[in-house]
Amino acid sequence: MKTIYVCVGSACHLKGSYNIIDRLQKLINDNKLMDSVLIKAAFCLGQCTRGVCVRIDDGPVLSVNDDNLEDFFREYVMGG
Repeated sequence: MKTIYVCVGSACHLKGSYNIIDRLQKLINDNKLMDSVLIKAAFCLGQCTRGVCVRIDDGPVLSVNDDNLEDFFREYVMGG
């Protein structure tokens, strides 16, 4: 199971982390990945200037926003 950690700390919250969580949940549901992908809130992933910060499992911290969310999902969650 993949775990997606989405920062909900102050900087990321102000940049829309809860919107990102909602959209990720919809993409997971739409792609029927409820049994293989889990979303968890995280407090500060250490890249506050790059928010909204997202990490999959123990991977790198990535910057996700409304414009690149679907590309992120396709590449890192769906695998290409």
